[in-house]
Amino acid sequence: FEVLETFEAGIELKGPEVKSIRSGHVSFHDAHGRVESGEVWLHSLHISPYEQANRFNVDPLRPRRLLLNKNEIRRISSKVGEKGLTLVPLKIYFVRGYAKVSLGLARGRKLHDKREVLKRRQQDKDARIEVKRVMETR
Repeated sequence: FEVLETFEAGIELKGPEVKSIRSGHVSFHDAHGRVESGEVWLHSLHISPYEQANRFNVDPLRPRRLLLNKNEIRRISSKVGEKGLTLVPLKIYFVRGYAKVSLGLARGRKLHDKREVLKRRQQDKDARIEVKRVMETR
């Protein structure tokens, strides 16, 4: 997919989930965002249960509410309504102790676009190898 626009949002988490994210036990595979009744929710984000939090662990795949202001929610809602656009998480990080997620408004690539990107990557790789070879012969 190609990312058209990015947003930063806070994530509403339970205590053990924060510790799991800090220790890197999070998977974005199949994760996506949805606008439901004026709120943005992150679905299919897998946060592994924290091992030391025995009875307080929650469902690892539960939907998590994203914290955005009203204007951002309206903008995302109108754009996701367009054909072929999806809200996907790009990375999770902490800002002053608060968990944040970088969201991308993405569109799936067409086959010819994918081929073009692969061709460009290969050309860049070949150029780097050639520069390295020339520099070594000096």
